Parts: sequence; C-alpha cells; structure tokens
Amino acid sequence: MGGLSSGGAVPRQIKSKERVAAHGEVFTNEREVNAMLDLVKQETERLDSRFLEPACGDGNFLIEILRRKLAICEARARAKQYTQLQYEQNAVLSVSSIYGIELLQDNAEACRERLLNYFIQQYQALFKSKCKDDCIESVRYILSKNIIVGDALTYKRVDAPDEWIRITEWSFIGEGKVNRRDYEFSYLVGEDAGDDLFSDLPAETFKPVHFLKINSETYGE
Repeated sequence: MGGLSSGGAVPRQIKSKERVAAHGEVFTNEREVNAMLDLVKQETERLDSRFLEPACGDGNFLIEILRRKLAICEARARAKQYTQLQYEQNAVLSVSSIYGIELLQDNAEACRERLLNYFIQQYQALFKSKCKDDCIESVRYILSKNIIVGDALTYKRVDAPDEWIRITEWSFIGEGKVNRRDYEFSYLVGEDAGDDLFSDLPAETFKPVHFLKINSETYGE
C-alpha cells in the first residue's frame, strides 16, 4: 500500500491501530518502494508499460511510477524532442498505464487526487499559462477509471457491491486517437488470463476519441 507524507515529514506506515486491525492496512516506505521498482527499472521508464497495484492504498507505488514516467517526458520536452502536444500525449499515455485497486474508499480518493495533483504540478512547471484544461480533465477522467474502489480477491467493487471490477485498456492508435476497451478484472487474472494484462477476452469497446477529449460526456456517462 502507498502512504501519504507532506513536506519533509517521515511517511506514516499506519493511519491508526484500528485500521490495521480491521483491514491489515500498513503502508510501504519510499525507500522500499524504490528498491522494488528498481528491480524492473526499465519497465518503469517505458511510457506504455502497464502497472497494476491490487492494494494501492493512497498511492506510494503508483506515484513513484508516474514520477519516473513523467521525468522521461519532461526531459524530452526540455531537450526539444517533444512539442507541447507531444508531451501532453505522452504524459496522458503515462497516466493511462497506471492502475490501482483499493479496498478503502478514502484511500482510493486520496490516490486519485495525489496522482492528478502531481501531473498538474509537473505540467504547469513546464508550460505554465499554456496548459490546457482539456488535458487535465482527460487525466482526471482516466484516473476515475483506473483507480478503483474494490476487492482484488473477490473481483467485486466495494463502492458498488453488485458490480464486478472492470479494468479499462487505453490504446493510443495514431493521430492522437485513443481506443478504450473495458474488461472484467476476473478474466484478466483468473484461469483464462493470458500472458499480457489485456488479450483476446470479452470486452466492451468504445469509439476512438482524441486524447484531449477523454471525459464522461464523450462516453455518455
């Protein structure tokens, strides 16, 4: 699980003894997070490499993965290898590759906010007043889908107990267009699961949209 910290404060490994007793909630320190991610360092720096954290807490693993990916995007933008639009597309791609499932709703909400705020911080540091609201809203919407309040063991949502967890695949297909396909989580990790996170499994498919137009209105929600 991830744990929030502020300023130079030491990250908390527990929020309360009651939460530990009820949910086994213990957060991973930054040093351990980086040590584990360094075992797959090349993957953390591939913008399209997907990561799923089945007990994401409030995001220590996911924020570090996002930090590494956005650092690549920033370096390329500062070296003039990316235009602003190319940075935006690749930064959105980076966010879309990160997934989390979390049992506790307050943690999931904190995780989404943490990832969004970090994205905005890095985006604004590069482009200041040229930042696009549409880009930020696309990231906000992606995080609303990718960070899920659910139980990874039962494959069910916690905030909607009658619903199965669904994982959204975001595929960039050229000219800034993105394909969206939603899969039931149980297919991805159960006996029928393939070698890849997404494969030839039953999915709900949506019409491709531009990456700056990924929002609830686009998908009729």
